[in-house]
Amino acid sequence: MVDRVIVKKRWSTKRLLSIGGVLALVLLIGGSFYFTSGKSKLNVDSERLTVSTVTKGPFQETIPRNGVVLPILSYYLDATEGGRVEQKYVEDGTIMKKGDPILRLSNTDLMENMMTQQNQVYNTLTQMQINHNNAMQNTVNKQTAVADVESLFKEAERVYFLDKKLYAEKVIGLQQYKQDENNYNYLLSKRQLTLQILAQDSTSRAQQEAQDKRSYQASQEALKIMQEKVGDLIVRSPADGQLTSLDAEVGQNKNKGERLGQLDVMSGFKIRVDVDDHYVARVFPGLKGHFDFNLQTYQLVIKKVYSQIVNGVFNVDMEFVGKTPTGLRRGQTLQVFLELSEERQSILVPRGGFFQTTGGNWIFKLSDDGKRAYRVDITLGNQNPDYYEVVQGLKPGDKVITSSYETYGNMQELILKN
Repeated sequence: MVDRVIVKKRWSTKRLLSIGGVLALVLLIGGSFYFTSGKSKLNVDSERLTVSTVTKGPFQETIPRNGVVLPILSYYLDATEGGRVEQKYVEDGTIMKKGDPILRLSNTDLMENMMTQQNQVYNTLTQMQINHNNAMQNTVNKQTAVADVESLFKEAERVYFLDKKLYAEKVIGLQQYKQDENNYNYLLSKRQLTLQILAQDSTSRAQQEAQDKRSYQASQEALKIMQEKVGDLIVRSPADGQLTSLDAEVGQNKNKGERLGQLDVMSGFKIRVDVDDHYVARVFPGLKGHFDFNLQTYQLVIKKVYSQIVNGVFNVDMEFVGKTPTGLRRGQTLQVFLELSEERQSILVPRGGFFQTTGGNWIFKLSDDGKRAYRVDITLGNQNPDYYEVVQGLKPGDKVITSSYETYGNMQELILKN
């Protein structure tokens, strides 16, 4: 039996399948690595992109906020005294002069109190006159008593000194002399006492008159206050201006302190701006801002910062610096730019939709030939409505894509096609 040589096949089907499987696995792993290693590429239509040039120029950090035009000064009209609306002299929107009547209230209790106080003043004055007359009569009586005592004293003095001389000459006896001496001493003491009583009467009378005067003045002041309260029942314009928000109708009852309306001084305007509480530490009186109106830019400055924060927002009042625009209307809304920094030279990239995807951490930068764009890490600083301030990662002259990156996924490189 002759042996047959069997030739071994180098590329068997099994071996080919094995090699094909290995290659497929390698390609799969390689592809996976390629697409996940940040080197993925995407063809994009350059006409759908916004390509911007990085520049260096003046930069100022500003934030746009909404502001409302308000009168430069407003007076709130409150009911100083409560009462019933009896008469309206004007309607809402009327141009007023200072002191012009707006409406009249009635208050029966207040009128009765004023009448009672008037009677009190009259009674106080009457009692004051009675006290004065009594004091005058009392003083006259005391002055009469002093005059009588003075007359008796002078006679007793004359007799005493005469008897003293006669007694020394032995003309009269000791009994007569001592009697006249005792009468003299008695009238001397009585004279001094009546003079003291008269002096005390003068002091007491002055004190009584001062007290009566104070009582009368107090009653008059109380009456004056009551008359002013009655006068306040007629609500008058506190200044020249326009009456707004008048809320009163004939027959209505208004409580004390209740808001009746508002008077706006129309000599100028201010802008009340809403600011996010995120900026509360950077906003202060004296901070400047601006807004555009009728193709012109107008400057503003913060005059007042309101400390109360409501729903994450606080208010500031801004007034005009220099010229004031014509044509503004109360309640008109404007976009005001608050200037949070001074102007400085910075590297700038225009604002765009890329920021929503990248958060300002990277951007697509074009190659020198403009055919490709690749990711570069950047750091952005402050911003304003037009630009982001570039801290690092870009230089003037670089071209970058600033439109939205929403459809690019994790692509590392873009191939720009016309």
